[in-house]
Amino acid sequence: MFTDRMSTSGIAPSLAGNVLGSATDDFLIAEWEDPGGVSDSPRLIAPLHRHNEDDEAWYVLEGVLHIQMDDDVIELRAGAGVLVKRGTAHTYWNPGPGRTRYLLTMTPRIYLLIEAIHSLDDRTEEALKQVFAEHNSELL
Repeated sequence: MFTDRMSTSGIAPSLAGNVLGSATDDFLIAEWEDPGGVSDSPRLIAPLHRHNEDDEAWYVLEGVLHIQMDDDVIELRAGAGVLVKRGTAHTYWNPGPGRTRYLLTMTPRIYLLIEAIHSLDDRTEEALKQVFAEHNSELL
């Protein structure tokens, strides 16, 4: 899902579906999308979790994204962004039937956490909790 694709000038030809940066940089930026859908409950893109030492930020390019931070839910429309500070419980989802595209700015530790989650064969709650703990984060 992640690929480091950068020209020698340091400019990515297109971020769509890719990551600008690598685990050796101070931060990475990924452009992702969610196709949307209809559901009685939020279709979480990530489970509720917290990072103990890492901040994370979203910027919406197209559509709508809901971000839950602790007990608050905020709606981000195209052109809006949010920074989730370390220690804050959070999750996010596309609330509607249409596509949403967004940039995720993260630290290398979060990038490696996401890579580890995507490589799991066993995605039981216990396995996920272990992977989150290995990356100084907590599955809630």
